[in-house]
Amino acid sequence: MIASMTGYAITSKEILEGSLTLELRSVNNRYLDIQFRLPDEFRSLESAMREMLGTQLTRGKIDCRLTFTPYVNLTLPQQLNDQLLDKLMKLNDMVKSTLPEAKNLTVADILRWPGVLKSEILSTNELHEPCMELLKNTLQELTAARIREGDKLKNMLLNRLQKLRQLTTELSPRIPILLANFQEKLIARLQEARIDANDERIRQELILFASKIDVDEELSRLQTHLDEVEHTLVKGGCAGKRLDFLMQELNREANTLGSKSVDVEVSKISVELKVLIEQMREQVQNIE
Repeated sequence: MIASMTGYAITSKEILEGSLTLELRSVNNRYLDIQFRLPDEFRSLESAMREMLGTQLTRGKIDCRLTFTPYVNLTLPQQLNDQLLDKLMKLNDMVKSTLPEAKNLTVADILRWPGVLKSEILSTNELHEPCMELLKNTLQELTAARIREGDKLKNMLLNRLQKLRQLTTELSPRIPILLANFQEKLIARLQEARIDANDERIRQELILFASKIDVDEELSRLQTHLDEVEHTLVKGGCAGKRLDFLMQELNREANTLGSKSVDVEVSKISVELKVLIEQMREQVQNIE
């Protein structure tokens, strides 16, 4: 199973106080990079959320955004700040002892005092369970989306892999033909110059030319790399880095083939190989 690093998922969950919505966006990145956008009251959950994401994802830039929408008609219960209230009453008594004619604080005065009334907010323990459940569900959707995209990439890579095999198959018979053509031309020129075609120099020229155009080793390594790419795709897992390395090796062999080419057809095949490998490399960069 191959997974792409590109994906998107969004889920929502209703709790007593309002609605939670969590978005996960994933794009290509060399390593795992997780960025959070959380309301202040949810910041304490970041560590646990990061740990959960890290157990399921290995590469990609992840944007995790959590929003909380309280119910419009919800009036959160309020409580008196007991500590502040005690201080106010002590201050009131101190003022009265110094200025007996001063008026006492009224109930309205106390309630208007900043910080006396405090709203109950959700505790971390209350937030933890619904948020982590929401993250788990969203992560499952993101993983499924990345796998679907990964299947498409896998099929495209296998398709181009087959084309690479066809090109290497076409290339192999060209080398003996090139050698035979060179020998025929060389002998014809020597005969025109009235030079013995069995001369030792003819054999040396043929050996030198055969060595120059010999690409058996490159073709063998190409075949080995292609087999490894297919094996990696079929095996699945976190294959992105391995496939990227194989693309570099394939490109190296294709470049060597082009540098050894003395034939238009061989050069053409070499260029087509490099185009396909570059296309595969771009696709591989999306794989986790």
